Amino acid sequence: MIEPGRFGAYLALFSEIGLILLATTLGGSLAGHWLDLQLGLNPLLLLVGLLLGMGAGAVAVYRLITRFLATFDDETDRTNKAR
Repeated sequence: MIEPGRFGAYLALFSEIGLILLATTLGGSLAGHWLDLQLGLNPLLLLVGLLLGMGAGAVAVYRLITRFLATFDDETDRTNKAR
């Protein structure tokens, strides 16, 4: 069960995860497609850009979740010390 007051934080986290994955995957795909048009290597660089975008998105989501969980761990530690 989600503790009261944390619902908004989780909603923001999941929204940010979706936006990060959308932006990095779309950005990598568009960059690969543009390079394909410039160099004439039709599907090759599109796929490379897609994979690089997905990889960058995965790294960004990992870092985001790590920071998010560290924030809640810090709050829990402060709450326990105050008792």
